[in-house]
Amino acid sequence: MRFGVVQFGGSNCDRDVVHVLSEVCGVDTDLIWYKERLKKHYDAVILPGGFSYGDYLRAGAIAARTPIMNDILKHSAKGGLVLGICNGAQILAESGLVPGVFTMNAYPKFICKWVHLRVVTAASPFTAGYRTGDVIRLPIAHAEGRYVAPAETIASLNKEGRIAFRFCDEKGRVTEASNPNGATENITGVLSEQGNVLAMMPHPERASEDVLGSCDGKTIFDSMIHHIERKA
Repeated sequence: MRFGVVQFGGSNCDRDVVHVLSEVCGVDTDLIWYKERLKKHYDAVILPGGFSYGDYLRAGAIAARTPIMNDILKHSAKGGLVLGICNGAQILAESGLVPGVFTMNAYPKFICKWVHLRVVTAASPFTAGYRTGDVIRLPIAHAEGRYVAPAETIASLNKEGRIAFRFCDEKGRVTEASNPNGATENITGVLSEQGNVLAMMPHPERASEDVLGSCDGKTIFDSMIHHIERKA
């Protein structure tokens, strides 16, 4: 089993993700400079947080049009897992791997804080280690993290069980007050049509060890690992 973490110019959470995968989860993990493309077979590819291309034009817009994304599109088409975190989620949305967009926060400023999320579905390779309805605690750090999509897209996501996480309060109540960025229906984690791609704004790698204040995010990586093991 091998994971790949893609590093763009401006990525700043890439080595954090590599540390969690290799040192905490014990998985062989490569850090891949985006110009080198995907030269090996990977069971899962992760696009980490940061500010690829300085967030010029739109966050994730330029990175989504780099050649390595063609490799990642092929990887996902074959059923390979793809996880986009924060800037990575913006790149996935810009590339069309998940519907909708992650755009400027309703109050247009950078937000960095711990939040609570409600697990909307446990029926995905990324969330199988949770139970539907679980409340987890992860940090966010973004200025363009508000999820927006047309009403018909939101309806389809709800109907097809493709919403992974919603912002909530500590008791799991999905309210306006618990929505830090104004995301549509508090959505902050979206799955692709085949369920093998997840775009999420919160940072699970920053909540994967007790010393960081929460281990709730490690379950996402563990779920991916167990899914790959079961397939094998």
